Amino acid sequence: MAEGFLKSFNSSLEVHSAGTVPALRVHPKAVQVMKEIGLDLSAASPKSVDQFLDQSFGYVITVCDHAKETCPVFTGKVKHRLHFGFDDPAEATGTEQEILATFRRVRDEIRERFRQFHLEYLQTTG
Repeated sequence: MAEGFLKSFNSSLEVHSAGTVPALRVHPKAVQVMKEIGLDLSAASPKSVDQFLDQSFGYVITVCDHAKETCPVFTGKVKHRLHFGFDDPAEATGTEQEILATFRRVRDEIRERFRQFHLEYLQTTG
């Protein structure tokens, strides 16, 4: 979701999303709740963080609390390492509506935090 939001804020940004234990596909409920706000993740595919370890990045941002502890060390040049903690909506339990409510809440938290990040750190002034 974070990658989708950053690309929607500025399509020229080079953004890569990866996980320590990537799923086989993007969670269908993540696709659903992002589509509700006009962002299509249906073509996205999960990637392993391992494929990016030797690359250089301006920012490496972890988003799940367990990732902060388990994320491998990047051997490439990383200018800034940040952590924005969010609940993992894939771990939500309850009724279908309660699970969707969790996905929507986390989606909205991610959107606001990454909008703030974009405004503070990535948006250039003319």
